[in-house]
Amino acid sequence: MDPALRAAASGMMAQQTRTEVISNNLANVNTPGFKRSRAHFEDLLYQTIQGQQVLGDPNAQTAPAIQVGRGTRLAGVQRLHEQGPIEQTGRNLDIAIEGEGFFQLQTPNGETTYSRDGSFQISDQGVLVASNGYALQPHIRVPADASEIVISTTGIVTVRRGQDIQPTEIGKIELARFANPSGLLSLGQNLFAPTASSGQPVVGFPADSGMGHLQQGNLEGSNVEIVQEMVDMITAMRAYEINSKAIKQADEMGQMANNMTR
Repeated sequence: MDPALRAAASGMMAQQTRTEVISNNLANVNTPGFKRSRAHFEDLLYQTIQGQQVLGDPNAQTAPAIQVGRGTRLAGVQRLHEQGPIEQTGRNLDIAIEGEGFFQLQTPNGETTYSRDGSFQISDQGVLVASNGYALQPHIRVPADASEIVISTTGIVTVRRGQDIQPTEIGKIELARFANPSGLLSLGQNLFAPTASSGQPVVGFPADSGMGHLQQGNLEGSNVEIVQEMVDMITAMRAYEINSKAIKQADEMGQMANNMTR
């Protein structure tokens, strides 16, 4: 096969993958705590047509090697953990993290996962759980006679019970942070799992040891920028189009060469 066909085909596959990543970003523009991704590419091996040459005296000028590239390939999909916009909801069980940190959620099999989605609710057992039903860690149990829930910026959860005038502290929310949050494994449902690339979680309280602080009655929105994603989509489509034209031209050149031998 003509090397030009292979190179252009690799370019089309790269732009298709880039379009898939952008489409996923746009699909999650309203997902709380979503972090957008970016496809990263690298060039393939080069074919050396001619090595370096010495022109005249060895101490004079040396001509560089002549190399021809053979296309591109996907090197990775990077997740960008930039702060999303803080959106006010007025709901007292909506909690936004401003700064670094993740909520710790316990799955039914006992494993701990991590999320930036702070849309919580109270289960039938009185425990704070995420929208997917996973319990917040450590467990915070809300009494049945609680009439008001207040969550401070440092994670202290207090309620007013019955006719009590003074609020009662029922727990404190803990956060986890990672040395490389981009290395977390996405599990879907706004959940992440640690990997060797992300490092082990460092657990602490909000506003302590580099952790972000909490904002009750707010949610962190998706950090997807619609205008930028649309521009990237147009760029990917144009690159896909020009690679398809390169394949067409390489095919026509091959036909012309074949016709010359007839």
